[in-house]
Amino acid sequence: MAVITAALVILLSAFNGMETMIQSIYSEFDSDISVTASKGKTFNENQIDWIKFSQIEGINSFSKAVEEIVVVRHEKKWVNASLLGVERNFLGAINLNKTNEQGEFLHSVYGEGKLFDTETNQPLGIIGGGLMQKLDLSVSDPNDRESILIYAPKRNLKLRPGKTPFYTERMFLGGAMNYNREINDEKILWPLKNVRELLRYENELTHILVDVDASGFKNDEVKEKMSLALGPNFKVKTNFEKNELIFQTSKSERMVVIVIMIFIFILASFNLIASLTMLYLEKKDNMATLKSMGLTDKNVFQIFLFEGLLISGTGMFFGLFFGYTICFIQLYFPLIIIPGPNIPFPVAFSFADFLLIIAALSILSFSFSYFPVRVLTQINRKV
Repeated sequence: MAVITAALVILLSAFNGMETMIQSIYSEFDSDISVTASKGKTFNENQIDWIKFSQIEGINSFSKAVEEIVVVRHEKKWVNASLLGVERNFLGAINLNKTNEQGEFLHSVYGEGKLFDTETNQPLGIIGGGLMQKLDLSVSDPNDRESILIYAPKRNLKLRPGKTPFYTERMFLGGAMNYNREINDEKILWPLKNVRELLRYENELTHILVDVDASGFKNDEVKEKMSLALGPNFKVKTNFEKNELIFQTSKSERMVVIVIMIFIFILASFNLIASLTMLYLEKKDNMATLKSMGLTDKNVFQIFLFEGLLISGTGMFFGLFFGYTICFIQLYFPLIIIPGPNIPFPVAFSFADFLLIIAALSILSFSFSYFPVRVLTQINRKV
């Protein structure tokens, strides 16, 4: 029982750590809430009362955005990418210049990480680290900026001989970003104004990207307020809803593990039944002597019930102790390293999980102590 309890603690802590890591990976770049058109790809920004929108309680900042699938070329290398035109507010919301304890950039790497060169006011793009490697780029030297060619598809185009189906623009790069693999291999950031000029957009937008004030508001609460303010012509989704499959898969795997571990605990509890049965048979003569001295059947039942609870309780205590000890060691002195990124396997603790383990195993321990002892005392009474 101690082993099963410890295993349950370790597995739940590991799943908590994985969920926390997934949330950090997919929430750092993705906005807390995104707004898109209910029908079609784009919408006119004049449809929105921006003063009223900015006054919605819980919105920390927001950025107008235009996103388009483009073809990117550098010398003889070609790749597909997702070009995202945003405003400056978006850079602060995604912690683009976040650093670690050593002062190294976590997200904006190999460069200044700015959308604009403050000296020349030249619009600069920020490219995903994976795209940078595919295109064999280097953006570490601000005095010798690399550039790429962006090919964006023309809308409502009738193909004719000699007509190019793309709008073309050269982009100079100011930095590269490092988030998760999906972002690194797909995304390029550029000022909203320049993306609109490239696509020949006037007032069109594809998204509104909203950063929620996390100090006193929840995403779902702000989403409801935004939905009421914007009306049925717009779809409002939280970060969780945009990545629902990933989060739901993690929660489903967690639930499956809990069910399997409880089933194993039930199988292990048959050892408890066997121990109580052998103990009961072994002490049968002693009970006859004690009964002659005034011991009742109820007292016998209580003695063996408490014995079963003591056995299972001791196993639970040591299981919790060893399980959390191993997790603390992994947390502060990593034993397991994830290959590739070479980071410690994440663990995180949850008081709700602690209560779940205590409640589930206590109920099972009581059941597997109460009913076998009840049956044994009834059989002995008939005999």
